[in-house]
Amino acid sequence: MDFLRVAGAQLNLVVGDLEGNHDRIASAMAWAEDESADVLLLPELAITGYPPEDLLIRPAFVQANLDVLGRLAVLAGDVVTVVGFADRVGPVADPLEDAAFRCVANAAALLQRGEIRGVYHKLLLPNYGVFDEDRYFVPGREPARIWDVGGVPVGVSICEDIWIPDGPPTHQAAAGARILLNINASPYHTDKAEERADLLAGQAARSGLPVVYVNLVGGQDELVFEGDSMVLDGSGELLYRAAEFREERFVVDTPLGAPLAPTGAVVTVRHDRLVERPARPIPASVPRLEPEESEIYEALVTGLRDYVRKNGFTQVVIGLSGGIDSALSAAVAVDALGSEAVWGVAMPTRFSSEGSVVDAGDLAQRLGIRFDIIQIDDTFAEFLSSLGPVFAGTEFGVAEENLQARIRGSIVMALSNKFGHMVVTTGNKSEVAVGYATLYGDMAGGYSVLKDVFKTLVYRLAEWRNAAGEVIPRSIIDKPPSAELRPDQKDSDSLPPYDLLDEILTRYVEQDRSVQEIVNAGFDADLVGRVAGLVDRNEYKRRQAAPGVRITRKAFGKDRRLPITNRYREA
Repeated sequence: MDFLRVAGAQLNLVVGDLEGNHDRIASAMAWAEDESADVLLLPELAITGYPPEDLLIRPAFVQANLDVLGRLAVLAGDVVTVVGFADRVGPVADPLEDAAFRCVANAAALLQRGEIRGVYHKLLLPNYGVFDEDRYFVPGREPARIWDVGGVPVGVSICEDIWIPDGPPTHQAAAGARILLNINASPYHTDKAEERADLLAGQAARSGLPVVYVNLVGGQDELVFEGDSMVLDGSGELLYRAAEFREERFVVDTPLGAPLAPTGAVVTVRHDRLVERPARPIPASVPRLEPEESEIYEALVTGLRDYVRKNGFTQVVIGLSGGIDSALSAAVAVDALGSEAVWGVAMPTRFSSEGSVVDAGDLAQRLGIRFDIIQIDDTFAEFLSSLGPVFAGTEFGVAEENLQARIRGSIVMALSNKFGHMVVTTGNKSEVAVGYATLYGDMAGGYSVLKDVFKTLVYRLAEWRNAAGEVIPRSIIDKPPSAELRPDQKDSDSLPPYDLLDEILTRYVEQDRSVQEIVNAGFDADLVGRVAGLVDRNEYKRRQAAPGVRITRKAFGKDRRLPITNRYREA
């Protein structure tokens, strides 16, 4: 059979950790040599980590990444290694543009036998959603360039290049390539995996060529990369699919497609095949994460684990209210870091029900984490006493309610300062959207597990997590949600039912629908106007919130950018 032995390594890399990334890449290169691969694919911008953002403006950083590339080239043997890096190309031609920006290319180097044998520059630079590549990179200019790898003409491209039907892989196919290789740093959101699989299958079928796609894996700030690398044949059929949310190395003897045209200009990487050998059987693919809750939960676990560890923490502390949000956050933390690394703290006041404290303790026992109760009602009383003269003549209200949340925020931050634990905040997307959260109170902390998780999804995830054994007490799931900051308080006193609220928020926040469009879809006009007003007025709070795992197409933070000072309101 006519094939190319393609090795792929979906790696968990760290932005700016040039030495650590070098070592991971070098290890994968040595492994690919042992596997007698023809070519090894590594993720997009593997050397720098993705996304390096404004590090790319620093000449010293770009030079350091080039130095690492040179050292990796020296290590390269017979295997052709395709590795992502930032290539220096000089300032853009426009003299009015700041030369510090866009003087690099998002590049892939082909390393073999101690040398850099070729370099490809990404042509299509995404500049939407979480992507800012047009801010930093100069686009490539050679969409049809192909290379000779072991006597096989191959097309190499980077991430977005393959997302456009008439992108570089299509031009490479037309120029005579027999296989298309694409390296990626494609972040996760729900439904993206199947969207991506369909897109790759379409590219393979249009060109009649196999497609090998290798993706990054792991968490980087708010982004999570799920891996999910794929190999497809020339008809678009899936041959192999790698694991989600974990590192993996794989080798697939990929059947070659017939070139669409005589091979055009080819840059020779090497002429000889390693040996004449029979094709290996296609390895079995790793089972997919099913159902959807399983995939989302793993994204939350990966995002928290990597944020904690990559930022130098080993343990976390969480305020446990006895409610569903802190319970799910604690479960994710335990699954990410281990029970010995999680500390739960209950901080009751006069308005905390006995059941909530008991539920928090029950949860901690089931999870096997440390649990402490720190009474704060005396502290609350001291605050009220101190503020008494200036609060005189006013009714108990939001200010007094939020004092309790801010005392709790101070307590967990004090524990963080004293013992070095990172504080995990517990607010969900529904609350953050409408401002049902307290600045410097329950919003205080280092990372927010549920920042992009609507309340209705919180319940679904809790039920899914309990299916393997109840760790979140049933009493927590079944109780009406409440902040417990005043007598007999319920979330429903201030907000519409969460199933209705989340439907409106999905349309207004994630789908950017107008108020009128949402009303036309059958929702009450007054309610939609009220919810939209709450979302708009609380932008200032969200701008001060901790980062959190992105799981949807539009999360608060990098995805959604609205001015804080903004008087525009839809009628």
